Amino acid sequence: MTDTVDEVLARVHAEVADRAERLWAVGCALHADPEYAFEEHRAAARLCAELEREGFAVERGIAGLPTAFTARAGTRSRPGVALLLEYDALPGLGHACGHNLIAAAGLGAALAARAVLPDDEGTVRAVGTPAEEGGGGKIIEAEAGVFDGLDAALMFHPGVYSWQWAPLTAQAQYRVAFHGRAAHPTGNPTEGIDALAALIQLFNTLAVVGRRLPRSSHVQGIVTDGGRATNVVPEYAEGLFGLRAATTAALDDLAGELLTCAQGVARATATTVTVERATPRYEHFRDSAVLSGRFAGHLARAGIGVTPPEPGVYLGSSDIGNVSGRVPAIHPFVAITDPQCSDHTPEFAAAAGSDRARQVMLAAAEALACTAVEVLLRPDVRERAWRDLEAAAP
Repeated sequence: MTDTVDEVLARVHAEVADRAERLWAVGCALHADPEYAFEEHRAAARLCAELEREGFAVERGIAGLPTAFTARAGTRSRPGVALLLEYDALPGLGHACGHNLIAAAGLGAALAARAVLPDDEGTVRAVGTPAEEGGGGKIIEAEAGVFDGLDAALMFHPGVYSWQWAPLTAQAQYRVAFHGRAAHPTGNPTEGIDALAALIQLFNTLAVVGRRLPRSSHVQGIVTDGGRATNVVPEYAEGLFGLRAATTAALDDLAGELLTCAQGVARATATTVTVERATPRYEHFRDSAVLSGRFAGHLARAGIGVTPPEPGVYLGSSDIGNVSGRVPAIHPFVAITDPQCSDHTPEFAAAAGSDRARQVMLAAAEALACTAVEVLLRPDVRERAWRDLEAAAP
């Protein structure tokens, strides 16, 4: 390659601008046609068609997921960078998390990066990642090796804050089931072993435990089965508990506390108990400081500044955490609303189709493409990114 890195980066803006209307049309089409976890067939087909149109080699149905895909451009396998595309929506709320914008920005970044880079300067991949909202598509893909052999995984997320990196916690849900013995509560109450009473005691015990947990950790439970009739001592009761913690290791410790509490309650109430994980485990997010810093610098040229997150504020969990433990990754937030708003609301869904959303999506596409170019063309950036990952919390 004869051009300098700066000369290649200078061409990215024009490539994104040339595709601006197409990219926004994709974002609007996804916004108008929300599909849900592992059922995003039309979204995946639309995105794959756009990638194939510009010469990417597309593989559909990766990792055993019909709505997942990879699209690859470049003749050298390494270095390699992936742009991540999310496109699932929230039942009843549509794109109230803005995944239509994540997909459009990732698409634009992949197309622009491919356009400015020679084929022999590494590999650009666009990775379609279904079911972020609870299904954990990236977890399944990571375990299937989709992110092996890459040097970075890049995405952005629309939000209510503009933060350089995402304070995303580890999380999982656990199903706790108590087994007792049915009886008539008046006719022979001493014969009954009340499974529901045991479950209620577990809620009370966890409330006490919660008082000493750090702000980043919590346990939130619901009763999913509390019996069938008021004149029968419940022989079975079940609860679903959502656990979150700042790190994956802390989440495992919290799960151990849940098990200890459930077993203690079972002994005290003469019930038996089973505790099992009910969902994939979302790991905490590990930011690649060098890559998120490069993204922030490129985004600033579009007039959008990002800051470090506010201390002590956590914004949920995402399956990007499971990718960030394997390959250097970024997940900045860029605001499309004021901070008084919240995602996962009808107001945020409307914002994801607004003029401000369009501007943010295009700026993010350009910044992601520039970051991808630097990963592929600058060995020093790659080396620092891998050192960041090695130093990250387990």
